[in-house]
Amino acid sequence: MEPIEVFKALSNESRLQILQWLKEPDRHFTPHEGIDMNTTGVCVSQITDKLKMTQSTASQYLSILLRAGLITTERIGKYTYYKRDENAIKKIAEILEKIFNK
Repeated sequence: MEPIEVFKALSNESRLQILQWLKEPDRHFTPHEGIDMNTTGVCVSQITDKLKMTQSTASQYLSILLRAGLITTERIGKYTYYKRDENAIKKIAEILEKIFNK
């Protein structure tokens, strides 16, 4: 995880919104049957619907967050599920703490 890539990923309002929604998936999404969104994640189609964007745009945003190391994916059948990588987000918070509280 490169900090500059993280900051680039966070420079878009929609990508920030995705991260906020994924923090509390039960509050923002309806799970697929048999899927625990807190452990597995949220289906890309649900994120697309909530963003009110095309799937290609939503997928591009998710790819940027994934490359930055802020989210993880899990493939189950024909669906891809996304969730936050809380450890990575904690590391970014620590980096920011070091930068701004020297």
